[in-house]
Amino acid sequence: MSQAFDPDIPRPAATLLLLRDAPFEVLMVTRHHQIDFAGGAMVFPGGAAQPGDRDPAWRDHVGGWDDLDEAQRPLRIAAIREAWEEAGILVAEGLEGPAHCEPEPRAAVDAGKVAFLEVVKGLDARLSLDALTVFSHWITPQIGAKRYDTFFFLARAPADQVAACDGREAVDAEWIAPAEALRLAEAGERRVIFPTRMNLKLLAEASSVEDAIARARARRLVTVLPAVEEREGRRLLILPPDAGYGVVEEPLENIAAIRT
Repeated sequence: MSQAFDPDIPRPAATLLLLRDAPFEVLMVTRHHQIDFAGGAMVFPGGAAQPGDRDPAWRDHVGGWDDLDEAQRPLRIAAIREAWEEAGILVAEGLEGPAHCEPEPRAAVDAGKVAFLEVVKGLDARLSLDALTVFSHWITPQIGAKRYDTFFFLARAPADQVAACDGREAVDAEWIAPAEALRLAEAGERRVIFPTRMNLKLLAEASSVEDAIARARARRLVTVLPAVEEREGRRLLILPPDAGYGVVEEPLENIAAIRT
């Protein structure tokens, strides 16, 4: 559900990296080419937080409420909601049968016609907020026309659920090894925007879901607000050196998608 953007105020957003083992893979979706942000790109499910994600009534329909602060609760709800809307996977307890992934309620929630909370109540389920682990935190730089303040979360994918793209925002959903996604991007076979590529590189350091979660918990969280610097006539996007991505000095012309 789209809202007006103020480029001076990044919108809170959340992204969910759903992981599975044997082999170690992450769920990625391909965005519809007509979507105005990262159209045609292969990304992790995610999007802007919505007012309904902050409804205090969620307290009785999630796990981990009391262990999280007021900022983290709605972001984790948003991450789970977006993964469900785009890929049909719901990180929740108490689900029975395939009713949770039907396309009609997903489309209705995305369009703002039905509250996600009401869907979860109808399923008699509880969102597993405590199953998510913070992976990274990125803020779109000032050069972006649409700016987001995005938390990336990790979660082990439910073993009994099958990914199914929504066909509107996402036109494909696939499980892929992080290194393979990077290879496809380098070969020009897939479009992968800069923040996704950087987080794939970080994720590719892990060998399993347990390893990825352990690494994320051990890593000091550094907010990534890329800086733009001019060196020898070239404009470069610079990441904080202590954020876990190593030394990153990316030519700005390589990441034009950050402007859209």
